[in-house]
Amino acid sequence: MVSGDIRQSTEFSNLSKVTPTNMVVVQLLGGLGNQLYQYAIGRQIALTNDAPLKLELSKVAKDPLRTYRLKHFKIEAEIATPDDVIQAKGGAGMIGRLLRRLDRFKPYYRRFWVKERHFHFDPKILTISGTVFLDGFWQSEAYFKSIEKKLREELALRSKLSACSERIAQTMQNTTSVSLHVRRGDYAANPDIYYNCPLEYYQNAIAKIKSRVENPHFFVFSDDPAWTRVNLTINDPTTFVTHNGVDRDYEDLWLISQCKHHIIANSTFSWWGAWLCSQPGKTIIAPKQWAWQAKYNHKERIPEEWETL
Repeated sequence: MVSGDIRQSTEFSNLSKVTPTNMVVVQLLGGLGNQLYQYAIGRQIALTNDAPLKLELSKVAKDPLRTYRLKHFKIEAEIATPDDVIQAKGGAGMIGRLLRRLDRFKPYYRRFWVKERHFHFDPKILTISGTVFLDGFWQSEAYFKSIEKKLREELALRSKLSACSERIAQTMQNTTSVSLHVRRGDYAANPDIYYNCPLEYYQNAIAKIKSRVENPHFFVFSDDPAWTRVNLTINDPTTFVTHNGVDRDYEDLWLISQCKHHIIANSTFSWWGAWLCSQPGKTIIAPKQWAWQAKYNHKERIPEEWETL
Protein backbone atom coordinates (compact mmCIF):
# COMPACT_ATOMS: atom_id res chain seq x y z
CA MET A 1 0.00 0.00 0.00
CA VAL A 2 2.83 2.34 0.87
CA SER A 3 4.65 1.59 -2.42
CA GLY A 4 1.42 2.22 -4.35
CA ASP A 5 1.08 5.62 -2.67
CA ILE A 6 4.66 6.47 -3.61
CA ARG A 7 4.04 5.43 -7.23
CA GLN A 8 0.87 7.50 -7.39
CA SER A 9 2.65 10.48 -5.86
CA THR A 10 5.43 10.16 -8.45
CA GLU A 11 2.96 10.10 -11.33
CA PHE A 12 1.17 13.18 -10.03
CA SER A 13 4.57 14.86 -9.77
CA ASN A 14 5.26 13.96 -13.42
CA LEU A 15 1.85 15.26 -14.39
CA SER A 16 2.71 18.62 -12.88
CA LYS A 17 5.76 18.73 -15.14
CA VAL A 18 3.74 18.44 -18.37
CA THR A 19 1.67 21.55 -17.77
CA PRO A 20 4.32 24.30 -17.56
CA THR A 21 4.56 27.73 -19.08
CA ASN A 22 4.61 27.34 -22.84
CA MET A 23 7.96 27.04 -24.59
CA VAL A 24 9.28 26.23 -28.05
CA VAL A 25 12.13 23.72 -28.27
CA VAL A 26 13.77 23.31 -31.67
CA GLN A 27 16.19 20.52 -32.49
CA LEU A 28 19.40 21.68 -34.16
CA LEU A 29 21.12 19.51 -36.73
CA GLY A 30 23.52 20.03 -39.60
CA GLY A 31 25.92 22.89 -40.16
CA LEU A 32 25.57 26.64 -39.73
CA GLY A 33 23.13 27.16 -42.61
CA ASN A 34 20.76 24.47 -41.36
CA GLN A 35 20.99 25.71 -37.78
CA LEU A 36 19.99 29.20 -38.95
CA TYR A 37 16.83 27.83 -40.59
CA GLN A 38 15.95 25.92 -37.43
CA TYR A 39 16.52 28.98 -35.26
CA ALA A 40 14.43 31.13 -37.60
CA ILE A 41 11.32 28.94 -37.51
CA GLY A 42 11.67 28.45 -33.77
CA ARG A 43 11.93 32.19 -33.23
CA GLN A 44 8.88 32.81 -35.41
CA ILE A 45 6.71 30.38 -33.44
CA ALA A 46 8.12 31.53 -30.10
CA LEU A 47 7.29 35.17 -30.87
CA THR A 48 3.80 34.28 -32.11
CA ASN A 49 3.08 32.46 -28.85
CA ASP A 50 4.98 34.82 -26.53
CA ALA A 51 7.06 31.85 -25.41
CA PRO A 52 10.79 31.33 -24.79
CA LEU A 53 12.84 29.56 -27.45
CA LYS A 54 15.18 26.77 -26.43
CA LEU A 55 17.71 24.96 -28.63
CA GLU A 56 18.18 21.20 -28.35
CA LEU A 57 21.76 20.18 -29.18
CA SER A 58 21.96 16.39 -28.81
CA LYS A 59 22.18 15.61 -32.55
CA VAL A 60 24.82 18.28 -33.13
CA ALA A 61 26.79 16.93 -30.18
CA LYS A 62 26.79 13.43 -31.69
CA ASP A 63 27.80 14.58 -35.18
CA PRO A 64 31.60 14.35 -35.60
CA LEU A 65 31.52 16.92 -38.44
CA ARG A 66 29.28 19.55 -36.83
CA THR A 67 29.26 21.79 -33.78
CA TYR A 68 26.89 24.36 -32.31
CA ARG A 69 27.43 27.50 -34.41
CA LEU A 70 24.69 29.91 -33.34
CA LYS A 71 26.66 31.03 -30.27
CA HIS A 72 28.50 33.47 -32.54
CA PHE A 73 25.31 35.47 -33.22
CA LYS A 74 23.12 37.72 -31.08
CA ILE A 75 20.30 35.21 -30.93
CA GLU A 76 17.46 35.25 -28.41
CA ALA A 77 17.40 31.66 -27.19
CA GLU A 78 18.57 29.39 -24.39
CA ILE A 79 20.08 25.91 -24.54
CA ALA A 80 17.41 23.32 -23.73
CA THR A 81 18.04 21.12 -20.71
CA PRO A 82 17.15 17.39 -20.75
CA ASP A 83 14.13 18.25 -18.59
CA ASP A 84 13.03 20.88 -21.14
CA VAL A 85 13.13 18.27 -23.91
CA ILE A 86 11.15 15.72 -21.89
CA GLN A 87 8.63 18.40 -20.97
CA ALA A 88 8.25 19.58 -24.58
CA LYS A 89 7.63 16.01 -25.76
CA GLY A 90 4.81 15.47 -23.28
CA GLY A 91 6.52 14.73 -19.99
CA ALA A 92 8.08 11.74 -18.24
CA GLY A 93 6.71 8.57 -16.71
CA MET A 94 3.37 6.90 -17.29
CA ILE A 95 1.54 10.18 -17.81
CA GLY A 96 4.03 11.31 -20.46
CA ARG A 97 3.76 7.99 -22.31
CA LEU A 98 -0.02 8.20 -22.21
CA LEU A 99 -0.04 11.77 -23.50
CA ARG A 100 2.27 10.84 -26.38
CA ARG A 101 -0.03 7.96 -27.35
CA LEU A 102 -3.02 10.27 -27.31
CA ASP A 103 -0.99 12.82 -29.26
CA ARG A 104 -1.05 10.51 -32.30
CA PHE A 105 -4.77 11.16 -32.73
CA LYS A 106 -4.26 14.92 -33.05
CA PRO A 107 -3.49 16.71 -36.33
CA TYR A 108 0.29 16.59 -36.82
CA TYR A 109 0.68 20.34 -36.27
CA ARG A 110 -1.13 20.14 -32.90
CA ARG A 111 1.14 17.52 -31.36
CA PHE A 112 3.81 18.00 -28.72
CA TRP A 113 6.45 16.66 -31.11
CA VAL A 114 6.06 18.18 -34.58
CA LYS A 115 8.12 16.51 -37.28
CA GLU A 116 8.66 18.02 -40.71
CA ARG A 117 6.53 16.02 -43.16
CA HIS A 118 8.01 17.29 -46.43
CA PHE A 119 10.56 19.82 -47.64
CA HIS A 120 8.29 22.53 -49.01
CA PHE A 121 6.50 25.20 -46.98
CA ASP A 122 3.64 23.98 -44.78
CA PRO A 123 1.43 26.90 -43.63
CA LYS A 124 -0.16 24.80 -40.88
CA ILE A 125 3.16 24.81 -39.02
CA LEU A 126 2.71 28.55 -38.41
CA THR A 127 -0.53 27.84 -36.51
CA ILE A 128 1.30 25.91 -33.78
CA SER A 129 0.43 27.00 -30.25
CA GLY A 130 1.46 25.89 -26.79
CA THR A 131 4.57 23.94 -25.89
CA VAL A 132 6.15 22.18 -28.87
CA PHE A 133 9.27 20.27 -29.93
CA LEU A 134 10.20 21.07 -33.56
CA ASP A 135 12.08 18.39 -35.50
CA GLY A 136 13.13 19.14 -39.09
CA PHE A 137 15.10 21.32 -41.49
CA TRP A 138 12.41 23.95 -42.33
CA GLN A 139 14.19 25.36 -45.40
CA SER A 140 11.74 27.99 -46.57
CA GLU A 141 11.79 31.74 -46.04
CA ALA A 142 8.00 31.62 -45.70
CA TYR A 143 8.40 30.20 -42.20
CA PHE A 144 10.00 33.41 -40.92
CA LYS A 145 9.32 36.14 -43.49
CA SER A 146 7.05 38.06 -41.11
CA ILE A 147 9.90 38.53 -38.57
CA GLU A 148 12.55 39.39 -41.15
CA LYS A 149 13.59 42.70 -39.57
CA LYS A 150 13.97 41.23 -36.08
CA LEU A 151 15.76 38.17 -37.41
CA ARG A 152 18.32 40.29 -39.24
CA GLU A 153 19.04 42.14 -36.01
CA GLU A 154 19.47 38.93 -34.04
CA LEU A 155 21.74 37.36 -36.65
CA ALA A 156 24.31 40.12 -36.26
CA LEU A 157 27.66 38.76 -35.12
CA ARG A 158 28.41 38.50 -31.42
CA SER A 159 31.95 37.24 -31.96
CA LYS A 160 34.74 39.65 -32.90
CA LEU A 161 36.05 39.62 -36.46
CA SER A 162 39.67 38.86 -37.25
CA ALA A 163 41.80 41.70 -38.60
CA CYS A 164 41.96 39.97 -41.99
CA SER A 165 38.16 39.76 -42.22
CA GLU A 166 37.88 43.43 -41.32
CA ARG A 167 40.28 44.37 -44.13
CA ILE A 168 38.36 42.28 -46.65
CA ALA A 169 35.06 43.78 -45.50
CA GLN A 170 36.46 47.25 -46.10
CA THR A 171 37.42 46.28 -49.65
CA MET A 172 33.92 44.91 -50.16
CA GLN A 173 32.42 48.22 -49.13
CA ASN A 174 34.70 50.18 -51.45
CA THR A 175 34.09 48.09 -54.57
CA THR A 176 31.21 46.62 -56.56
CA SER A 177 31.62 43.45 -54.57
CA VAL A 178 30.15 40.12 -55.70
CA SER A 179 30.26 37.02 -53.52
CA LEU A 180 30.66 33.70 -55.30
CA HIS A 181 30.31 30.51 -53.28
CA VAL A 182 31.40 27.10 -54.56
CA ARG A 183 30.59 24.10 -52.41
CA ARG A 184 32.44 20.91 -53.27
CA GLY A 185 33.66 18.77 -50.35
CA ASP A 186 31.00 16.12 -49.67
CA TYR A 187 29.17 17.08 -52.89
CA ALA A 188 32.17 16.32 -55.12
CA ALA A 189 33.07 13.21 -53.11
CA ASN A 190 29.57 11.74 -53.41
CA PRO A 191 28.22 12.84 -56.83
CA ASP A 192 25.59 10.10 -56.94
CA ILE A 193 24.07 11.40 -53.71
CA TYR A 194 24.60 15.18 -53.92
CA TYR A 195 24.00 17.45 -56.88
CA ASN A 196 27.13 19.50 -57.56
CA CYS A 197 26.55 22.74 -59.47
CA PRO A 198 28.40 22.43 -62.80
CA LEU A 199 31.09 24.85 -63.82
CA GLU A 200 28.73 26.11 -66.54
CA TYR A 201 26.37 27.44 -63.87
CA TYR A 202 29.09 29.61 -62.37
CA GLN A 203 30.35 30.87 -65.73
CA ASN A 204 26.81 31.83 -66.79
CA ALA A 205 26.18 33.53 -63.45
CA ILE A 206 29.43 35.49 -63.73
CA ALA A 207 28.45 36.61 -67.25
CA LYS A 208 25.03 37.72 -66.04
CA ILE A 209 26.51 39.75 -63.19
CA LYS A 210 28.99 41.40 -65.58
CA SER A 211 26.11 42.38 -67.87
CA ARG A 212 24.38 44.10 -64.93
CA VAL A 213 27.11 45.92 -63.04
CA GLU A 214 30.22 47.86 -63.89
CA ASN A 215 33.65 46.96 -62.55
CA PRO A 216 32.67 43.96 -60.43
CA HIS A 217 35.12 42.64 -57.86
CA PHE A 218 34.50 38.95 -57.14
CA PHE A 219 35.07 37.43 -53.70
CA VAL A 220 35.28 33.65 -53.95
CA PHE A 221 34.38 31.44 -50.99
CA SER A 222 34.82 27.67 -51.16
CA ASP A 223 35.68 24.55 -49.23
CA ASP A 224 37.94 23.70 -52.19
CA PRO A 225 39.81 26.93 -53.01
CA ALA A 226 42.43 25.12 -55.11
CA TRP A 227 39.70 23.92 -57.49
CA THR A 228 38.21 27.40 -57.82
CA ARG A 229 41.58 28.97 -58.66
CA VAL A 230 42.16 26.47 -61.45
CA ASN A 231 38.65 26.21 -62.90
CA LEU A 232 36.89 29.56 -62.53
CA THR A 233 37.51 31.99 -65.37
CA ILE A 234 37.04 35.51 -64.01
CA ASN A 235 38.68 38.29 -65.98
CA ASP A 236 37.97 40.86 -63.29
CA PRO A 237 39.48 41.68 -59.90
CA THR A 238 39.08 38.59 -57.74
CA THR A 239 39.82 37.86 -54.09
CA PHE A 240 39.89 34.25 -52.93
CA VAL A 241 38.79 34.32 -49.30
CA THR A 242 40.68 31.48 -47.64
CA HIS A 243 41.82 32.68 -44.23
CA ASN A 244 38.85 31.39 -42.23
CA GLY A 245 38.77 27.69 -41.37
CA VAL A 246 35.67 25.70 -40.45
CA ASP A 247 35.90 27.01 -36.90
CA ARG A 248 35.36 30.55 -38.21
CA ASP A 249 32.67 29.79 -40.79
CA TYR A 250 30.50 32.48 -39.21
CA GLU A 251 33.02 35.10 -40.40
CA ASP A 252 32.78 33.83 -43.98
CA LEU A 253 29.00 33.94 -43.81
CA TRP A 254 29.12 37.49 -42.50
CA LEU A 255 31.60 38.50 -45.21
CA ILE A 256 29.28 37.08 -47.89
CA SER A 257 26.50 39.24 -46.48
CA GLN A 258 28.69 42.35 -46.85
CA CYS A 259 28.94 41.96 -50.63
CA LYS A 260 26.61 43.95 -52.88
CA HIS A 261 25.68 41.09 -55.24
CA HIS A 262 25.76 37.31 -54.91
CA ILE A 263 26.21 34.06 -56.78
CA ILE A 264 25.28 31.25 -54.40
CA ALA A 265 25.74 27.49 -54.53
CA ASN A 266 23.05 24.92 -53.74
CA SER A 267 24.03 25.44 -50.14
CA THR A 268 22.17 26.71 -47.09
CA PHE A 269 25.39 28.46 -46.08
CA SER A 270 25.56 30.85 -49.03
CA TRP A 271 21.75 31.10 -49.09
CA TRP A 272 21.93 32.72 -45.65
CA GLY A 273 24.91 34.86 -46.57
CA ALA A 274 22.95 36.31 -49.49
CA TRP A 275 19.70 36.59 -47.50
CA LEU A 276 21.41 38.61 -44.77
CA CYS A 277 22.71 41.14 -47.32
CA SER A 278 20.95 44.48 -46.75
CA GLN A 279 22.26 46.16 -49.91
CA PRO A 280 19.44 47.82 -51.91
CA GLY A 281 19.24 46.82 -55.56
CA LYS A 282 21.25 43.65 -55.04
CA THR A 283 21.31 40.88 -57.63
CA ILE A 284 21.26 37.35 -56.21
CA ILE A 285 21.68 34.39 -58.54
CA ALA A 286 20.88 30.87 -57.33
CA PRO A 287 20.93 27.48 -59.05
CA LYS A 288 17.56 26.37 -60.39
CA GLN A 289 18.40 22.79 -59.48
CA TRP A 290 19.22 22.27 -55.81
CA ALA A 291 19.44 18.49 -55.62
CA TRP A 292 19.05 15.30 -57.63
CA GLN A 293 15.81 14.44 -55.82
CA ALA A 294 12.79 16.45 -56.96
CA LYS A 295 11.44 16.78 -53.41
CA TYR A 296 14.33 19.13 -52.52
CA ASN A 297 13.79 21.44 -55.51
CA HIS A 298 10.70 23.17 -54.14
CA LYS A 299 9.90 26.67 -55.35
CA GLU A 300 9.75 28.22 -51.86
CA ARG A 301 13.46 27.59 -51.33
CA ILE A 302 14.45 30.59 -53.45
CA PRO A 303 12.91 34.01 -52.60
CA GLU A 304 10.85 35.55 -55.41
CA GLU A 305 13.20 38.48 -55.97
CA TRP A 306 16.21 36.21 -56.56
CA GLU A 307 17.09 34.88 -60.02
CA THR A 308 17.79 31.27 -60.94
CA LEU A 309 19.97 29.70 -63.61
